Amino acid sequence: MAWEFLTIYWREMIRFTRFKALLFSSLLQPALWLAFFGVAMSSNFDRFASAVPAPPGVFPVEYLTFMAAGVIAMTTLFTSLFGGISLLFDKNWGLMREMLASPIPRTHIMIGVSLSGMTKSFIQVIIIMVFGLLIGVHFFPGYTPLQIAVSVLGILAFVGVFSLGFLLFSSIISMRMESPEGLQGVITLLTLPLFFVSNSLYPIQAFPPLLRALSIYNPLTYLITGIRYFTIGSDFFAIGARYTYTPVDILISFAVLVIFAAVMYVLAWQTFRRAVVT
Repeated sequence: MAWEFLTIYWREMIRFTRFKALLFSSLLQPALWLAFFGVAMSSNFDRFASAVPAPPGVFPVEYLTFMAAGVIAMTTLFTSLFGGISLLFDKNWGLMREMLASPIPRTHIMIGVSLSGMTKSFIQVIIIMVFGLLIGVHFFPGYTPLQIAVSVLGILAFVGVFSLGFLLFSSIISMRMESPEGLQGVITLLTLPLFFVSNSLYPIQAFPPLLRALSIYNPLTYLITGIRYFTIGSDFFAIGARYTYTPVDILISFAVLVIFAAVMYVLAWQTFRRAVVT
């Protein structure tokens, strides 16, 4: 059958809902990050940025709204990188050996796990946006209901492709690692550089040349660009810098994420095809 991956997907979602502590923390953590870090930093950054007035006719954006897009991206990154850890537990508990020996195509295993991770990311993104609106984040300024619906779909498209790429990347690492501690160490080593060498919290225009060059190759930068385009607009002013996005910029950002996800799919397919679990 062509739908075996739904079995893997459903199993992962059941596991996600049954572990109440994991479910509660994964949904609450991004909201707390936005509430405490965002509100605290917003008062400081807005005070400093007030010395640089916005150009005439350009929409000014508060720091809380600016960084909310970064929190959405950060949450998606963390969820995606840790999404493959279930494969490592399956290896250690002997379940992976049974799945690889079953008639289920190996690609369906990684597709099922990846789709479940994407679903978790979608849930978290919706929660962050709703919670952000409640605490004063000004998403979708002046948008009509139709524009809001289109923007939400655009955000989910960016989040979905980005999440797929990093879930496949996490699956590759998980299939090559032997211990959860080793996997967590690798993921921790990757998350901070990816997060801070991006436009999540501040403009990359102020980066040193080396970090600015690295941010260009960071998929997280393109995810945040897409999220800000759909949540704030194509022309706004924040933290002393003006941001302008054209439809071509957004298409390029989306294409970069699609290419990244495609490369990760090929690498993950090769990893699962050669996998031998004893």
